[in-house]
Amino acid sequence: MSKSTQLMTLSVAGSGSLEAYTHAVSSIAMLSAEEERALAERLQQHGDLEAARQLIMSHLRFVVHIARSYSGYGLPIGDLVQEGNIGLMKAVKRFDPSVGVRLVSFAVHWIKAEIHEFVLKNWRIVKVATTKAQRKLFFNLRKSKKNLGWFSQEEVKNVAESLGVPEYEVREMEARMSNHDVAFDASDDDEENSNYTAPVYFLDDKSSDLAHNLENDETEGAALDRLHAAMNTLDARSQDIIRARWLDNEKQTLQELADRYQVSAERVRQLEKNAMKKLHAAM
Repeated sequence: MSKSTQLMTLSVAGSGSLEAYTHAVSSIAMLSAEEERALAERLQQHGDLEAARQLIMSHLRFVVHIARSYSGYGLPIGDLVQEGNIGLMKAVKRFDPSVGVRLVSFAVHWIKAEIHEFVLKNWRIVKVATTKAQRKLFFNLRKSKKNLGWFSQEEVKNVAESLGVPEYEVREMEARMSNHDVAFDASDDDEENSNYTAPVYFLDDKSSDLAHNLENDETEGAALDRLHAAMNTLDARSQDIIRARWLDNEKQTLQELADRYQVSAERVRQLEKNAMKKLHAAM
């Protein structure tokens, strides 16, 4: 297949026809072990982008095959293929032909990793798995679950033993997977009883007065602005005394300030009193 024809196959995915895309990538010739090694060496040693393109194009069919195995999660196959293609590109970039394995064997991990990440981000609005151990449990549990009902205690025990995790983690993940997203707003139907559980009805904080809170915030902000402007009318020593006596978290005594400025404590008190008068007048 010519270079121009191969490039056209990638644009098929954007047309919305997965069947056409699958047919196009399946028609791309597969590489022999010798061809694959030569292309990988060109990419590794010389950064040859044309070699990278040929390696990617020849393996797109495998991405489609892997993506189809994740169809049970209710996500668009086209999106899964797209994510898998990203994993394939990452694999090609990291592929070392001197190790002696075929690219398809090496790329499987990267393709699945990207698809896994996409599934976990989009299967539910609220994430069902965040840690590495939970992600592993999520996919293995989906694979182990043979029916739509809840696990029996014996099934939980068997799954826990086969995956090497505590039984309570299996129960917890099963509960997460069985939950469903709930719309925030009530539906538009006429059945009032069907809407009472909508979060919009019970997330409202009745004790909070938004207008009152906003007014307080603006008043406090205006007062702080006036205080800042008034402080700028004082000399540096008076500002330091006011901050040390009234504004700092660890307030200082008159004697501590007297020792700093080498004056009497009474003199510091007078300076503080005069500074406070100026602040009141300025504010």
